[in-house]
Amino acid sequence: MFKEKNIIIKNPLKADIRFGLVYPNVYKTAMSSLGYQIIYNYINEREDTYSERIIYPSTRSLETNSPLSDFDIVSFSLQYEQDYFHVLEILREADIPLRREDRTSDDPLIIAGGPCASANPLPLSDFIDIFVVGEAEAVLYDFLDMYSSLNLSNRRRKSKNNNSNKINSNGQSIDDDKIDLSPFLDIEGLYISEFNNETNIVLSEDMESIYHLTCPIVTETDDKDFIPAFSNSILLNVSRACTRGCRFCMSSYMYRPLRETNLDDLFSIAEEARENTGLNKISLIGAAVSDYSRINDLTEGLKERGFQVSTPSMRIESITRETLTALKASGLKTLTIAPESIYSLRRRINKDIKDEEVLRVISDAVELGFNIKLYFLIGLPYESEDDIEELANMMKQIDSMKYNIDSNSTSSIKLNDNSIKSISNSASENDALSSDAKSKKSGKKDKKTKSRKDKSRKKPKVSISFSVNPVIPKPHTPLQWEAYDMKEIKSKIKYLK
Repeated sequence: MFKEKNIIIKNPLKADIRFGLVYPNVYKTAMSSLGYQIIYNYINEREDTYSERIIYPSTRSLETNSPLSDFDIVSFSLQYEQDYFHVLEILREADIPLRREDRTSDDPLIIAGGPCASANPLPLSDFIDIFVVGEAEAVLYDFLDMYSSLNLSNRRRKSKNNNSNKINSNGQSIDDDKIDLSPFLDIEGLYISEFNNETNIVLSEDMESIYHLTCPIVTETDDKDFIPAFSNSILLNVSRACTRGCRFCMSSYMYRPLRETNLDDLFSIAEEARENTGLNKISLIGAAVSDYSRINDLTEGLKERGFQVSTPSMRIESITRETLTALKASGLKTLTIAPESIYSLRRRINKDIKDEEVLRVISDAVELGFNIKLYFLIGLPYESEDDIEELANMMKQIDSMKYNIDSNSTSSIKLNDNSIKSISNSASENDALSSDAKSKKSGKKDKKTKSRKDKSRKKPKVSISFSVNPVIPKPHTPLQWEAYDMKEIKSKIKYLK
């Protein structure tokens, strides 16, 4: 199936605390998460704790094949709301009571962290005992110190042994002793579901105090189902938070202030990680990588040290031709940007980037030979049918630029909306925006046919693809109370396709 390099093996019997780190999604997604790998290594820095990975759909650890119920603490990494169902499925399959009120001291303590846990613990508060609210490095060791001081691991193990044969007629342990979680109320950044307590989001003071990953796990496989998104890459955390304040983005509102990693520290981290992995490719990670104050120095410096550089996404107004040239020289092949929508709607979400700026970046990228991926949102407040029509025309104009010809040339649109494919495929003919929109769409068939013929005679200079996704209102953002109209989303997706 796959092999792994740099996994951490300890003797579970000698660990005071056994920590099961669960990712409620598939392996390739889990191992693409910098946060998940950071927590795994960060916890294992402690001599008294052994952290092992459990990745959906399995309920056993990758390191020792231990069942989930063997762990003292089970921690879920909550990156996406869709994974909530997997959390419950994993607990059920592991024979751990779903509801916290049904668990006793025999059962593992169930905790959760990650962006979703920090943003809003309430949806899972009936099932999770404790939520880490904020950045793990700022609170996790305090939590483990408290857990250790209360001697909860030994108490749990003795309780399990003493009650191994004491089962009632319903198959439940006779000992219904509960863990007293009140001491954890003294730790800022922990939300204890039982007490519904108030707490603040806790953050690391600066990038020097966070854990930088220098010995990541490297997956070796030819099976595409297990290849992480950033396979064969060192994930370099250049910054946390963002100052831009896009109205839909939690990073701008939950994790401020912006904190940047020192340039020389980044070089040292990269070189140490290369020694531990043998990898020469760097993926720059941050909410707004191109806003890094010394981005050109960083890319040039990494290139001089023999690294190839890639970045998941870049902020359009921060991209200069100089930056693109440096990234191209460093080995970046695909430029990812997020125009989000048409200009009038971009302004509403505090992303005041004019179309001319978007087209400039795309033009420069095409000339330099970049493939380009663009992200768009639909379902923004006050979005009209005319706005969707304008968005479609904008996408056509952008798509035509891959031939390095006049941007007025026609071209069909290729949408890459896998994340909502199941939604759009289920839309019925009655979900179209309007009968007028349908007629407009059908009236363009001849033009599209002609466009395809034109394309067959021209070879694209680069590839340009689009990912279209619905806006999901997030807690702590100005859009948090916006409605989510599934039927309207379906019809807009269908029209754009």
